[in-house]
Amino acid sequence: MEATTAGDARSQWAELAYEAIAPVYDDFTAHHDYELWLGNLLPELERHGLRRGHLLDVGCGTGKSFIPMLERGWEVTACDISASMVELARAKVGEAAALSIADMRDLPAFGEFDLVWALDDAVNYLLSAEELEQALSGMRVNLAPGGLLMFDVNTLGSYRTFFAETQVVEANGRRLTWRGRGSADTPPRSISEASFEVEILAEDVDREEIRTEMHRQRHFPEEEVLALMERADLECLEVFGHGFDAVLEQPMDDLVHTKAVYLARRAE
Repeated sequence: MEATTAGDARSQWAELAYEAIAPVYDDFTAHHDYELWLGNLLPELERHGLRRGHLLDVGCGTGKSFIPMLERGWEVTACDISASMVELARAKVGEAAALSIADMRDLPAFGEFDLVWALDDAVNYLLSAEELEQALSGMRVNLAPGGLLMFDVNTLGSYRTFFAETQVVEANGRRLTWRGRGSADTPPRSISEASFEVEILAEDVDREEIRTEMHRQRHFPEEEVLALMERADLECLEVFGHGFDAVLEQPMDDLVHTKAVYLARRAE
C-alpha cells in the first residue's frame, strides 16, 4: 500500500487499535525487556549530557516504558492517544506520574523536559511525513534548554518480517494472534497492515469481547527522518540500529536491524 495522507478527518487508526488491544497488551508484549533496552540507550544519552530530571513519555502505553525511569528517581509526565492504555498505566503507578490523553500530532506544551521520548515504534503509527513532522515539532516544543529527544522507528526489515508473519501468544486463558498482511518485498515508505485477534480458551476467563482491529504503520527511511527532523528544527546527534538483542550499532542498516533509534536536541 502506498503511503497517503489519512483523508479529510485525521486518522484515528492508532487510537482504535490500542483501545482494542489494551486489555491484553501486557500479555502480548511480556517479552519486551525495557530494562535491557534502556540499559543500552541511557548511557548514550548520558554521553550527550543527560542528567536525571524530568521525562516526557509520548505514546506511553501501559507505562512499561516509563516505570523504569520512576524507579531511577525521574519525575515523569506521560501521555497516550488511547484512554484505556492511560488508565492501565494509572492503575500501576497511581499519582507517581502525571498522565494524560494526547495525540502526538497535536502535542500540548506540557512543560520543559530534560528528556522527551517516543519509544517502541509509536511514531510508526503516523502515516505521512506531514504527521511525523507535526509530532517532532511538538516534542521539540517540550524540550528544556539542553534537553534531549529520543525516538525509534521500525526498519524496512521489520516490515518485511514481523508485518509479513503470524505471531501467536497464549497467556491467561487467551490466544493472541498477530496476522501480518505485508510481504517480503515491501517497498520503502509503504504503509503495512496487521490484524490483532483474541480467542478465549478457558472457561473461567472473562468472555467480554475484544474486537479485532487493524494496526497500520508507515516505514520511514533514514534520509526522510533526518530531513523531517531538520524541518522541525531538531539537530540529529546519533542514529543507531539494533536487533532483538537491543545492542546499539552504527551505521544503522534498514534491512539488517529491526529498529532505528534517533537522538536529537533543539537546533541552535
